[in-house]
Amino acid sequence: MKPSEATKLKAIIVDDEELARKGLAMRLERHDDVDVVRECRNGNEAIEAIIECDPDVVFLDIQMPGMTGFEMIGKVQGDVMPMVIFVTAYDAFAIDAFKVHAIDYLLKPVEEERLAEAISCAKENKAKEAVFDEKQKLLELTVSITGKSHAAIGELLDSSAEVVKHADRLAIKDGSTTTFVPVKDIDWIDAAGDYMCVHAGGETHIMRITMKELEAKLDPSVFQRVHRSTIVNTERVQKVSSHTNGEFHLFLSCGSSIKMSRSYKEKVKNLF
Repeated sequence: MKPSEATKLKAIIVDDEELARKGLAMRLERHDDVDVVRECRNGNEAIEAIIECDPDVVFLDIQMPGMTGFEMIGKVQGDVMPMVIFVTAYDAFAIDAFKVHAIDYLLKPVEEERLAEAISCAKENKAKEAVFDEKQKLLELTVSITGKSHAAIGELLDSSAEVVKHADRLAIKDGSTTTFVPVKDIDWIDAAGDYMCVHAGGETHIMRITMKELEAKLDPSVFQRVHRSTIVNTERVQKVSSHTNGEFHLFLSCGSSIKMSRSYKEKVKNLF
């Protein structure tokens, strides 16, 4: 049975070599669960394709003229960036690839078995995200039916939870050094795999902690999740812009623009 459009992986291919792009596209066509929606010659085209097509996964070369694959990733907001599968002729970048939380690293010429493994991994990750989104929809439905607040529903779902004292500062370790970041200085936070990127005072601090654990440390009247992998300090929001697709963009005082997904709109709209 062929997969439905909803379960297919939307993919883009990014490689400056046309033969490499076409060759990978032909091989991906053999997989019914993958739909290649765009082929890109460079990082700029890839960023445009990510914004326009909202792909699930990007098959990304590393060494390209003008902008490397790593540089391209750095220019895309963390919660907008799709899953990354690097496809390269060099094994020297493997460690750096997993630092940016690529889900796989394929060496050219790509073996069919390794390609299938990478696709399977991407499908599993997409399924996990779908489960999370469904849970969020269920929460919103419960709120609309009962008329209770999100906080009240949360208490009902976890009535045994202990009262947590919200942190005044975060202790962020980097090797033998610990940096203490005042919570009031945090602009926004985004997830990168098992790490959190804490953006505060023009600097980005990397913290090894789960989103759920970090969220529990923060005052929910100030810090709110606006995407499955993004938390925003609502006191930093200067402007909110709506889009025809139902999504919103939050413009922060630090100059950053953050996308808020539709599933979180009702939860945070009364905070602004």
